Formats: sequence, C-alpha cells, structure tokens
Amino acid sequence: MTTEVLTLAQWLSPSYPVGGFAYSHGLETVIADGTVVAGDDLFAWLADVVSHGTGHNDCTLLKAAYGCVDLPAVADVDAHARAFSSSAERLRETALQGAAFCQTTAAIWGKDLPDLTYPVAVGWACRQCDFDVNLAAAMYLQSFASNLVSAAVRAVPLGQTEGQSVLARLSPLCHRTANGSSSDLDDLHSTAFLSDIAAMRHETLQPRIFRS
Repeated sequence: MTTEVLTLAQWLSPSYPVGGFAYSHGLETVIADGTVVAGDDLFAWLADVVSHGTGHNDCTLLKAAYGCVDLPAVADVDAHARAFSSSAERLRETALQGAAFCQTTAAIWGKDLPDLTYPVAVGWACRQCDFDVNLAAAMYLQSFASNLVSAAVRAVPLGQTEGQSVLARLSPLCHRTANGSSSDLDDLHSTAFLSDIAAMRHETLQPRIFRS
C-alpha cells in the first residue's frame, strides 16, 4: 500500500511533467469577467466542475480504462474521452497532458502506454500496476482541483492560505465523487454548462495567461 500511495502521489504531483500549471480549464475566463473574485466563488465554481462536470466524467473515464483488458478497448474509451471534450482547448488540455503522462510513465515504469487522454492514461497505468481504482480516482480529482486552485491563486489573485482552505473544503467532495462514479461510459454527462461555456469563450479571451 505504501508503494502504491507514493507512486500515485508522484504521478499526480505538480512536479510530474504533464504541464498542468499551464491550464485553467476555463477558469481564467470567469476570473476576467468578475464571476470568481474570492475564495467562496472559487469553491462554488470548482464544486460544480468536480461533481457535475469534468471531474465526474474524468472519474468515469479513468475507471472505464482501468476495466479494459487490452489496448483496443482502451482506444475505445479514449475515443469517448475525446468526443466528450466540450471545446478545442479542453481537448488539447486532456490530450497533451495525457501524452506527457504516458511518455514519462512508460519511460520510468516500462508500461504499455500509447498517447491517451489524461484520465484514460492514468486509469490504464493504474490497471497495469494493479492499483486501487477508487484511491486513484480520488487522488486524481484532488490533483485536478489543486491545479485549478493554484491557477486562481495566481490569477484572482487569492492568498495561499485562502487557496488551501478552498482545496481542503473540496477534498470530501473529491472523495465522494470518485467513490460514487462508475466505469460505465453511459454515465458520461455534464451539467456544468457555465464551465463548458467559459472554456469555449477562453479561446478568444485577450489577454490570457493560461492555455485553457
């Protein structure tokens, strides 16, 4: 268990070279238009994204990839992940982070990891290492939320303490969402419409710091 947790912590750490710091997942748009200006705004926004939007779907995709027995099955899950990306920037975000994750993880752990979208890549790597899928999904979600909190700390800006307070409040939600998700691709859905629209609007936002 210790090796499993430490490996997952390494894979999902900000220091793992997937370039997560470059993406705001559309958050930069709503910071720029004044929708998110404080910690409570950020918590409400991210809570919806985690439980009703990308967070929920990424857990489903991660678990679906974990349940695959071969690469053709993984490729089918990956095709769903690409199809469910709500904007060009969202697709680029998950594709580039996934490819970077696959390259580094294959080089160090010797796993069979072709270029995959990010949650699919993590799920398939966990399957090959026989890691606990619910633990992996929860840690993936916390990493996802942590990256967006970090983006808000830089862009709002928020204080470091306020940012960490938001992340601590999100942690139980990450746990519930990860454990409550299934591996059934029919469960893919999103009702975080404002987040999806913000991601689309970000494509023409000027000036902008983040890639999504």
